[in-house]
Formats: sequence, C-alpha cells, structure tokens
Amino acid sequence: MKATKTSELISFTALVILTGCSTPSPTAGIRLNQIQVIGTQNSYHVRGHDSLLALIAKVSPRARQELDYGHRPLPEQLAQLGIRQIELDCYADPDGGRYARPLGLERVVQAGLPPVPVPDPVGRLRQPGIKVMHVPDIDYASSVLTLVDALLQVREWSLKHPRHVPVFIMLELKEDSLGPGFTQPAAFDQAQLANLEKEILSVFPRESILTPDDVRGKAATLPEALRHSGWPLLDSVRGRVLFGMDNEGVIRDRYLEGHPALEGRLVFVSVPATNPAAAWMKRNDPVGDFAQIQELVRDGFLVRTRADADTEEARANDPRKSEWALASGAQFVSTDYPEPDLRFSSYSVKLPGGAVARVNPVNGPAKNRGRRLE
Repeated sequence: MKATKTSELISFTALVILTGCSTPSPTAGIRLNQIQVIGTQNSYHVRGHDSLLALIAKVSPRARQELDYGHRPLPEQLAQLGIRQIELDCYADPDGGRYARPLGLERVVQAGLPPVPVPDPVGRLRQPGIKVMHVPDIDYASSVLTLVDALLQVREWSLKHPRHVPVFIMLELKEDSLGPGFTQPAAFDQAQLANLEKEILSVFPRESILTPDDVRGKAATLPEALRHSGWPLLDSVRGRVLFGMDNEGVIRDRYLEGHPALEGRLVFVSVPATNPAAAWMKRNDPVGDFAQIQELVRDGFLVRTRADADTEEARANDPRKSEWALASGAQFVSTDYPEPDLRFSSYSVKLPGGAVARVNPVNGPAKNRGRRLE
C-alpha cells in the first residue's frame, strides 16, 4: 500500500509509550489486509437433537447430513482454537417470542420420536431483540440465543486479550420462511437495521469497532481510500472488532440506502470491487474463484472464503479445498472443522504450525512470510 498515514504513526508512538518498548514491533509495518486467520462458519451452531435430525432425514437425507456438525462455545473458539472470524445468523424479533416455541418440538412428538428439550428454559427467546440460529423450527440449536449474548461473549474475551488481531464478525440477516405453517421471520426493514446497529453499540463502544468511516477517512469512497491510504496498520487496530454483512441481496441494498459508501454505518458489505462501498467481500469457492481472490487481495481488499461445506470434506478426509483456500490469500478462511470430528475423520483446518494469525502468503511483506502475528 501507500505511505503510512500520520494518524497511524501517532498510534504506533502511543503504543510504544504505553508498552515501554524501545524498539519497533516486528509487525509494525504490517497492515490489517496483510494477515490471514482461520474462522468458523455458523459459529454458534450446535448439533441438533437426534430426534430433529431424524425428522429432517425423512424429508431430506442430504439435509440431515449437511446439518450434522456443531461448534464449541464462542469463548472456547477464540481462546482455545485461535479463531479470529465468526459468523452469526440473525433473525429480527422486535416484539419477542417469535422463535420461542419451535415447530419441531411438536413434530417430533407427532412422529413418535423422543421429545426434544425446550431450547430456552430461562426465557431469553421471549424478550425482544435479534436472535441467533440457523433455521427456525428445525435447526435452531445455538450456543448463543441472542446477538447481544454472542457479542458480550466476544467483548469479554477481547477485554482480557487486548493484543489480539481484530476479530471479524460476519452477520447474515435472515428473513425467509420455510413456508406456510412454519414460523414467519420478521423483515430486516430500516427500523430493524437501525436496531441491529443499536444492539452492536450496546456491547461494543464505537472506538472498539473498526468501521467503514475509519477506513475511508476523507476519501469519497472506500476503494479510493484503499488505493491511496490502505487499511490501518495491524498494531494500531489490535483488540478491536469489525463487522461484515454476509447478505448480497435486498437486505444489503436496504443497508446501503442513503449510505452509498457506508457513511456512518458500522458494518462492511460485500459488493463488486467498483462499488463505492467496496472494501471487503466474500468469495466462498476458493477453487473456482482462486485467481479472482488473489487479484482482490493484491488490490487491497479483504476477502473471506470457505475451506469446506456441508460436512463433505470432513467425511472424505479431503484437505484439497482448504489448501486452495489458504493459498488464495483470503484473509479469512472459514471452516466447520477448526478441530477434527472423529466420527468422520481427522480432517481439520489450521494455519501452518498452529498459528493464530500469519503474514498473508499473497500480499504480505516477503521478508515476514511465515511470521506469526499472534
């Protein structure tokens, strides 16, 4: 990228003063986009009850297979597995209670299957606020019932580890229903998009969030800012989080209304590279999109890709897709298997040497290739 900004020099000077360091950090010249970390897909997901999986299998054996996975609680992912990118599926619930009684509870009884415990014995789902789950009614088991619960867990861990590389929190905003007779999700209209930001700020103070405004600075658009100033220096944004919206359709477009370059917004969005809001984007196929991912990374964008999907790679013990993902230079490589599921195989996805963060293999400084950043 271009020359270091004055604000970043000030940030680094302050860091030296506060830490008492007399020599520059070995990572002082590395920018946020010059790193690579491992993330998790549907990071909240808990393997569904056997009765629910059996019910799903009657309709779609394939879907039952795809849903047969789960993750540790978020604090364990961050602390024990070194995860630095998470994904949360969000459902608006402005009045509370919309998702408190999943239809699957009744359907398993009607099918003569063992009953499923209620998902929320303390009543969190009955309160207003954004809920976190994969699919209402059938695949709703979650280690965090609400968005605020999830963010509080990340915030608590972050405060205890203030030198961590930024944690990227992806949000997929869902409003589609399985069909008539199933729970009908509330829309993420402008009021609920405003509530999304309100809930984020109820947990993270704005100065703890790397926002589009922080990156754009005085430039008119985010791509212009990336060309002239680049992403902040890594050492100036340690201990912070940034948010990205997984959606690429009408919900994303609603979020951009009146904010074409994400002015005043908290969440980055995935758009074409020429869009005024372009800074981060998702490219989920590291094989088919390999060359494009590398080009985007070299052009200064942040990219998220997936190392595996639908339990297929774990069942086949096939690391090829994950190898492509790591070699692509995508800064965020997401997996369902940061550790093996030994029911299937020894398949898992980690950075070389078990590093939490490393210098990016595509755009990182050559002299620092292989260096651990956390």
